[in-house]
Amino acid sequence: MFLVESKSAAIVCMLVSLLFLGTWPAILTLLERRGRLPQHTYLDYSITNFLAAALIALTFGQIGESTPSMPNFLTQLTEDTWPCVLMAMLGGLFLSLGNVSIQYAWAFVGLSVAQVVTSSIAVVIGTTLNYFLDDKINKASILFSGVACFITAVLLGSAVHSSNAADNVAKLRSFHENLKDTEKYATLVPKMLIPETSNDKAAPSAKDIMENVDVENVCAKEAKKAGTAESIIAVENQRAIKVVGESKLVGMSITLFAGICFALFSPVFNLATNDQWHFLKEGVPHLVIYTAFFYFSLAFVVMAVILNVIFLYYPLLNLPRSSLKEYLRDGNGRAWAISAGLLCGFGNGLQFVGGQAAGYAAADAVQALPLVSTFWGILFFGEYRRSSKRTYLLLVSMLVMFSVAVALLLASAGQRKTTGGGAKISSVQVQHPPSMQHYHHGTYDI
Repeated sequence: MFLVESKSAAIVCMLVSLLFLGTWPAILTLLERRGRLPQHTYLDYSITNFLAAALIALTFGQIGESTPSMPNFLTQLTEDTWPCVLMAMLGGLFLSLGNVSIQYAWAFVGLSVAQVVTSSIAVVIGTTLNYFLDDKINKASILFSGVACFITAVLLGSAVHSSNAADNVAKLRSFHENLKDTEKYATLVPKMLIPETSNDKAAPSAKDIMENVDVENVCAKEAKKAGTAESIIAVENQRAIKVVGESKLVGMSITLFAGICFALFSPVFNLATNDQWHFLKEGVPHLVIYTAFFYFSLAFVVMAVILNVIFLYYPLLNLPRSSLKEYLRDGNGRAWAISAGLLCGFGNGLQFVGGQAAGYAAADAVQALPLVSTFWGILFFGEYRRSSKRTYLLLVSMLVMFSVAVALLLASAGQRKTTGGGAKISSVQVQHPPSMQHYHHGTYDI
């Protein structure tokens, strides 16, 4: 079976994982901005995520000869490892619940608040738990310096999103003011719905402007330019989720729940593969990383399918109702959703492979996925274009701090001690016969 043992190879796995795990959220965002129902997207994503885990298990988990201490994937499926199997599946449930919850947390409290809360909880709790579960193999001074940088980075991320939101409001209000001087104002924005005043306190909100503008009459040429008010209006009109901030209390509750789920899935997976709580019987080999990941992903897909099928018929927010038949017919964007699932599946697999070799606390560097997501957002979605200098300064500071945090967490990587390929070693002492030098020569009468 394919195993990563060196620290350098583990770091490479973590960096590739960071790239993959930072890319799939950008793909889901792209589909949501184009109006595809998140239930449809998430069903495609979760199913292919599981298929990626199964492919990894049947290839890398089957390489080489199976031994009693390190069985291959198919061999271990029949072994008595159910306590750790259930632990791995619990980790998959945590990740699935967190991923489903965060989609709705974005709609209730906004991206900035949800990102800061969930990322902070995941790094502080998850990294700390993994550090102690791994018997402190990571360098604490470097690891927790990276955690501090990570928290600073997500706080800067919150400031970036807040500043950019303020820039967007200013663009929309400027757009509204300019319309007053044009003949199209009467057709674009009903005067009875938006007050004509330059007073900021009484000025129309961004939501009012976007809801009351006749999108068909917005300049199509300007709408194609990223960062313009017309572009913001056109994108918002297509989005699947439009309700923001309906209930801050409910939204914050969902956000906190998502953060706790993200914080726990990695430590629980750590317990499943290394059995620090000694669930397994003496002599039973630990779950190999690929077997644990298979069960982890199986629980993930089962929970995701159950929740999203429920949400098809009883949707949250103001999403339209759907059905399994409509989901099967909705091929628009399915290829993108499938690619997102594959990226997430291989990304999680590489994270766990690297964590098994160099410590799961160091592998939490992949929680800096906003570093990659922001890059894709700038490159493909034109985010932050035509923003203020303050937003650009905060954006650069955030990216630099995320980069430093990732570097520190990876630099803290240790080397896990292996015990004969993963088999449980008991503390039974073996008595060896005395060596010949302890025998005394003599003569005996017979």
